[in-house]
Amino acid sequence: MGFQYDVKAKTMTATGATGIGLPRARIKAVYALLSATAGSVSFKDGGSGGTELLKFDTPVSSATGNMYVLIPNDGVRFEADPYLTLTNVTSVTFFYG
Repeated sequence: MGFQYDVKAKTMTATGATGIGLPRARIKAVYALLSATAGSVSFKDGGSGGTELLKFDTPVSSATGNMYVLIPNDGVRFEADPYLTLTNVTSVTFFYG
């Protein structure tokens, strides 16, 4: 049995292009460090004005907390470099292939 693709991880602390440099990528899981204020994590396909394909609203956390989301099957497919927007989130580590 062969592997479909290697899974890699990247951590970001600010909004911006992920720079994973793949013409196609699949986000497989997301781990977020939360702030004491509700917020969100959003991935868009095709830059800041692209189509939002994945969004998580984050709950209020006492001081600091975390959230882990495992995306089923093969993950969410992006045709262009995913663009990440962080709102009231300290950092995000996402797993992709």
